[in-house]
Amino acid sequence: MEVELANRVLALTPSSTLAITAKAKELKEQGEDVIGLGAGEPDFNTPKHILDAAFLSMKEGHTKYTPSAGLPALKKAIINKFELDQGLSYKPNEIIVGNGAKHALYTLFQVLLNDGDEVIIPAPYWVSYPEQVKLAGGVPVYIDGLEQNHFKITPEQLVKAITNKTKAVIINSPSNPTGVLYTAEELMELGKICLEKNILIVSDEIYEKLIYGGAIHISIAQLSQELKEQTIIINGVSKSHSMTGWRIGYAAGNKQVIEAMTNLASHSTSNPTTTAQYAAIAAYNGPQEPVEEMRQAFEKRLEIIYDKLVAIPGFTCVKPQGAFYLYPNVRNAAEMTGFNNVDDFVEALLVEAKVAVIPGSGFGTPDNIRLSYATSLDQLETAVSRIHRFIMTKVKI
Repeated sequence: MEVELANRVLALTPSSTLAITAKAKELKEQGEDVIGLGAGEPDFNTPKHILDAAFLSMKEGHTKYTPSAGLPALKKAIINKFELDQGLSYKPNEIIVGNGAKHALYTLFQVLLNDGDEVIIPAPYWVSYPEQVKLAGGVPVYIDGLEQNHFKITPEQLVKAITNKTKAVIINSPSNPTGVLYTAEELMELGKICLEKNILIVSDEIYEKLIYGGAIHISIAQLSQELKEQTIIINGVSKSHSMTGWRIGYAAGNKQVIEAMTNLASHSTSNPTTTAQYAAIAAYNGPQEPVEEMRQAFEKRLEIIYDKLVAIPGFTCVKPQGAFYLYPNVRNAAEMTGFNNVDDFVEALLVEAKVAVIPGSGFGTPDNIRLSYATSLDQLETAVSRIHRFIMTKVKI
């Protein structure tokens, strides 16, 4: 039987990150020595005190439904985190816990957008932003963050993109895929425009704990009370505490929006997984040394692998200040090696060099690739060496 699917699903673009990961897995199962640099998750296990807290919660019988917006104790832990890290004050009815930050974003767009509403999305962007906007009946409007400006958008670009249908703008700092950070001054300039035009700011801060080179993460919500009221912060424990599979994220902001998100969640997921919520409480209330240890490990890898990467012929790369990705421009490398586009170059890297990277076309910038350094230094050095050798062989350098 052939089933006619909904138009909203047919309009979706498949995830490039999942596609390349599946292809790499298939080659590995065939016995190929593939190094995967596509992972969007830390390669560390969840810290022991968090595992212990989850196990204890199950032993104590905490295995039932919770409030749809999350356990009061978890909301309190999140509120404390905001106060400590950003000096931001939230009430429990301004917080909703979801099944990962991705789910929080999805729920936000569902309650925020009507058909035809526009959401401004700076490119490069995380692959799910446009698809989630489209699923809510919205229209993605892209602004190209130019490489010479470290992929960040300017106030002039933002003003030009705003129409009478603009509902929100997404700010992702540190960025996936580029790892770049907006400064307080840059955020203030963008924020002034949003206040003037009454545009909601969606601030995705999931990588806030992974910052390098002495850089400082600034939330646009902490710059003024007016900006705080205009901003919905999206965050979670996936990246900061290596808890990607636990699926705990949250949104913080306007209580009217949060209430609507809670109502929707009550009819879709009932509540975030109970055990995972107790784990997240331990993540925020417990020792933070494992977070810093992981951050230092990522920074060490970045410092070593960045220099090796930019030494590859045809590669240029803005040095990231956060997250765990490198996002080089490889257009010249693709042309040097005889490929018409970067997507074909990426396919050849996987099949011939046995290195899996993510093509930038899925992030809105087809001249780039994304490499994750959330893997061992040995694997990273081997992968970069393979890419270098692949190019040298192709162009006979």
